[in-house]
Amino acid sequence: MATILRTEVKDDSWATFLRVEVRLDDGEVVWRQVEDHGRATAVLPYDPQGRTALLVELFRAPGLYAGGSGVVVEAIAGIVDEGETAEVAARREAMEEAGVRLGELEFVGEVWTTPGISTERMSLYLAAYSAADRVSAGGGAEGEHENITVLERPLSQLGAELGTAQIGDMKLLALIQALRLRRPELFSPPQALGASAGT
Repeated sequence: MATILRTEVKDDSWATFLRVEVRLDDGEVVWRQVEDHGRATAVLPYDPQGRTALLVELFRAPGLYAGGSGVVVEAIAGIVDEGETAEVAARREAMEEAGVRLGELEFVGEVWTTPGISTERMSLYLAAYSAADRVSAGGGAEGEHENITVLERPLSQLGAELGTAQIGDMKLLALIQALRLRRPELFSPPQALGASAGT
């Protein structure tokens, strides 16, 4: 079993960046980098009547650094604060980012987001909402400069984008796929459902 021999803290601000000396199973001693900022959560709110989902669009500095525009369409997500559960954090983030009040959450799974570098484990959820649950404009928490744009997209469009490799956010990809597996009927356009019902 691998063991940590020592750690060096390189930065301890929003996240903690560490250099870790590890003895591997075979006895070899190596250095690895670790980024630690705790647990996270993500949720895909979907309207089963309107067959839509709420997404967020915002600027991400790593995307800009990597050569893109930095603007990413994502699932609603955020850090689980100390003392919170992942469910409470998902509801809080949904309200802050998209202005939607969520009730029951459907657990999809808990995943490592980037296990090669980060300790982050993310709890993934689906959550049904209705038009009445959209109680504010969203846009992000005050003072965090997130400048979030809320998008309401047809599930049929998201299913098509999934099939043509247009979904760039991994958590969004996983949540769309989970919803499509659990509720495949929601990914048909309303007119297609009506037409098939009348034949």
